[in-house]
Amino acid sequence: MVEQKQIKRGIINIIFLGLVSFFIDLSTEMVYPLVAIYLQTFASVPLVGIIEGFAESIAALLKSYSGYIGDKYQNKKRLAFLGYSSAILYKIILFFSGSWIGITLARLTDRIGKGIRTTPRDALVAESGVEALGKSFGIHKMLDTFGAGLGIFIAYFLYRRLVSNDTLIDVEAFKTIFLLSIIPAAIGLIFLLFVKEKGSHQKQENRLSLKKLKINPRVIWYLVIVLLFSLGNSSNAFLILKATSAGYHTSSVLLLYLVYHLVSAIFALPMGKLSDRIGRRKLVVPGYFLYGVVYLGFAFLTSKSSLLILFGMYGLYQAMISGSEKAFITEYAPKEAKGTIIGLYGTCQGIGLLFASLLAGGLWAWLGISAPFIFGGVMGFISAILASIIMAYPFKKEEGK
Repeated sequence: MVEQKQIKRGIINIIFLGLVSFFIDLSTEMVYPLVAIYLQTFASVPLVGIIEGFAESIAALLKSYSGYIGDKYQNKKRLAFLGYSSAILYKIILFFSGSWIGITLARLTDRIGKGIRTTPRDALVAESGVEALGKSFGIHKMLDTFGAGLGIFIAYFLYRRLVSNDTLIDVEAFKTIFLLSIIPAAIGLIFLLFVKEKGSHQKQENRLSLKKLKINPRVIWYLVIVLLFSLGNSSNAFLILKATSAGYHTSSVLLLYLVYHLVSAIFALPMGKLSDRIGRRKLVVPGYFLYGVVYLGFAFLTSKSSLLILFGMYGLYQAMISGSEKAFITEYAPKEAKGTIIGLYGTCQGIGLLFASLLAGGLWAWLGISAPFIFGGVMGFISAILASIIMAYPFKKEEGK
């Protein structure tokens, strides 16, 4: 009976965390695809790569630190609240920005908040759903992504209502949407108040010590693969710029991005459950391979119909990877340091994304639009091969539970 109550309490906690992400991502995705287009009016593509890479690198470094602090002081909820609060400040700065410098400051604010909140939030999901990690991360990803999809739909609806000529950039329409996106961010913060955190009364002498921390070799090697893969996984801003270069106007780009999020949301929970049943490797490896196919598709296909299909396939890749990968990392992480290991995972992604975005911007400018996507596709195939080897290697699992 006690165990059933704990499971029920954990599910409720995961749903509340999912609702937090639902509204925060609704707010964020109301502006993200618009920001990429908005920024292009002030900056070149290589500068976009520098800005995105720099912003993601800050988030990456903070993910490890916030994960460690959350484990050590058992203050994951407070860290998450602090990080999510930046979603409001981000939109305010965007509203007042009128140059690439202002937009860069806004993006840095957003990424700093993401760096602070992501790891504590994922750790809260992990500790709430120990018995079915794939399903737990799948539920959270589903709500998170449905929120993102709804945000894009609202942005599309507002943009169509506010703009008479879709072939031009309407700055005032952008700013109106930026301001309205603050409302769902505030709602998300309210839901966070209902989330419960375990172990908030941990004794000082039992707190996490990095000196005594033992990390499973499987985790270490897998983090190396994550870093390698991320070198070819540049910012989604480049996918948006690819769509605009293929002739999609702003409102149509929003619909493409909506397709990506809807597919990811629909398949996130089924893929999470499937990873619990058949194992993480059987989803992660095909997920990396699918990414390689999709990015090569972006490199060589230019028709509007093909881009629509590719954005949908990209959403499927996200659904296959997100829950399965985090569940795999969590299973092999030391019990007392799951947040720290999830943070290292986020840091490897972020560091890779920093160089990936810088490289993508340079390749785009120097070798053409197809170059960054060819590189990303090749890195996806290489990572699939390496992940297949590392995830199958018989390391012991003694630290995970």
